[in-house]
Amino acid sequence: MSTFSSTSSVIPVLNGKHYYIWAVKMRFYLRSQGLWNVVMSETDPPPLGANPTVAQMKAYEEEKLKKDKAITCLHSGLANHIFTKIMDLETPKQVWDKLQGEFEGSDRVKIFRLLTLKREFELMKMKDNEPVKDYSSKLMDVVNQMRLLGEAFTDQKVVEKIMVSVPQKFEAKISAIEKSCELQSLTIAKLTNKLHAQEQRVLMRGDEATKGAFQANHKGKSSGNL
Repeated sequence: MSTFSSTSSVIPVLNGKHYYIWAVKMRFYLRSQGLWNVVMSETDPPPLGANPTVAQMKAYEEEKLKKDKAITCLHSGLANHIFTKIMDLETPKQVWDKLQGEFEGSDRVKIFRLLTLKREFELMKMKDNEPVKDYSSKLMDVVNQMRLLGEAFTDQKVVEKIMVSVPQKFEAKISAIEKSCELQSLTIAKLTNKLHAQEQRVLMRGDEATKGAFQANHKGKSSGNL
């Protein structure tokens, strides 16, 4: 069984939502099949010279067939109501460009969307009662949307953002991290786990203090009843 046929079942399907995610998945899928360069180019393979060998003719036919394979991949990756929008197009590049224009919008729309996401990221702050991991996930959702729009957004920026936007109750922990860690190598996961551990310790102390106060109050009432 060929590689193409054996992996066709994993083709990502676009149903009208999350185009940017689909585009990334489909691009890598086509690359894995050696077909992405075919999608990006309208050119046909150079014609055979005089008296080609059997091997040359076979290679030529295989190159020509790549366009059909690429467009078949794209067709297979579209829900029926999306497929009808591109069914009359003849080349994989025409299909890709049509979908891109339909779902990604103009450069102006992309720039406006990116600016909106950047502003949203800059204004984000963790609430006092918000779990660290929930806040980190919200940040990464915005960051990943920017990355899908082509913004080169590093994990280091996210680390820095978390460190300056968590509540004051984490200030001592942040200071300790700054002193003990090489900030350039501090990952988002490592920072989040450190803050989560601190968060859990504070919750446990709060529970212990509440339990102790309850026991003391109960003991006091019992003594008064003697």
